[in-house]
Amino acid sequence: MLLYRHSRLVCRKKINLQNLKVFCGQFDTIHKYWGPNWKLLLHKPDANQLRSERSAKSTEYRREGEKGKSKKMGIRFILMVNKQGQTRLAQYYEYLTLEERRALEGEIVRKCLARNEQQCSFVEHRNYKIVYRRYASLFFLVGVDNEENELAILEFIHLLVETMDRHFGNVCELDIMFHLEKAHFMLEEMVMNGCIVETSKANILSPIQLMDKAS
Repeated sequence: MLLYRHSRLVCRKKINLQNLKVFCGQFDTIHKYWGPNWKLLLHKPDANQLRSERSAKSTEYRREGEKGKSKKMGIRFILMVNKQGQTRLAQYYEYLTLEERRALEGEIVRKCLARNEQQCSFVEHRNYKIVYRRYASLFFLVGVDNEENELAILEFIHLLVETMDRHFGNVCELDIMFHLEKAHFMLEEMVMNGCIVETSKANILSPIQLMDKAS
């Protein structure tokens, strides 16, 4: 009786029994592993339909990734410049050619260094918002998105300077010049893909201290 019902079902679905051996002694095994979903074996999806669904999903995932990337990345670049306008450190978190970097740095440095102490520390340039702060003979300039919090970036600059002060002892321009790789190591510990990921001075400096001990 059970085989008769299954044969009627197979005839109604127009499935070849030789290709799908569900009802020839293997039904119990398939039902054991598949449970109530064993009927899904009777449906063979179209290859073109599967291909179109996969392409649609991949396009959707790619768009979501691009949106998430644009939302997450807040810091675009970090510059350290002296009073003469010479760049001592440059870290970019988006792709720019060397010519574009030179032109951008020249425009930003001239605009920021021409401002006096009574003016605020925020400047809008192109599609960036520049947050800068001066410590002794060094200017710290951070380019961010227009939606980024300026006060939070000022706190980030102060944290960076305090971290360098703890390691170098009253950091100055010569410390950046002669220990440029360590300054980059600190930035890499603090910022990843334009996002601030670490704010603890001890955690930032521990890898550098380990490298100093190993050397």
